[in-house]
Amino acid sequence: MDDDKLTRLQELADKQEIFELSATYMRGLDRLDGDLVKSVYHGDATDHRGFFTGTGWEVAEFAMGLLKDHLVNHHMLGQANITLEGDVAFGEIYFHAYHRVILNEVERDFVIGGRYVDRYERRDNLWKIAHRTELNDFARMDPIADDWLRETPEALRGYRGADDLSSQLDKVRHL
Repeated sequence: MDDDKLTRLQELADKQEIFELSATYMRGLDRLDGDLVKSVYHGDATDHRGFFTGTGWEVAEFAMGLLKDHLVNHHMLGQANITLEGDVAFGEIYFHAYHRVILNEVERDFVIGGRYVDRYERRDNLWKIAHRTELNDFARMDPIADDWLRETPEALRGYRGADDLSSQLDKVRHL
């Protein structure tokens, strides 16, 4: 294989590894797993939200505190624009975040759309987030409208942490 093809394959592998940081981050939020969220940041990483600024690990703890009282969280990733510059990379990662919250004793749906503008660094041959900024492009709070789930109790549901099927690989192996 020629050097150009090897270089291109390495670039693709690097971009995939970088994208998987955000996928792991989102899974950590949805499963309420602070250690998983922390795992995508370098130990000295910073994170800026406007309403909260701190280290990556402090943001993970802050997020767990915010999300713990939510009934449901569902985070989705959109397009990812990643630019590599040696052992540093930059990304713009789109996200869509759904939260079922209780506000004034009433269930509501809180939806946010935005982007992460990130700087990644490869240290000891491992990519992690060195800095993340969350930009929020829209947010809305709506009355709940998912009567089907309430009327269909036999529908399988997701859960947080170890109770979720995605955390039970031995069970999935035997389905």
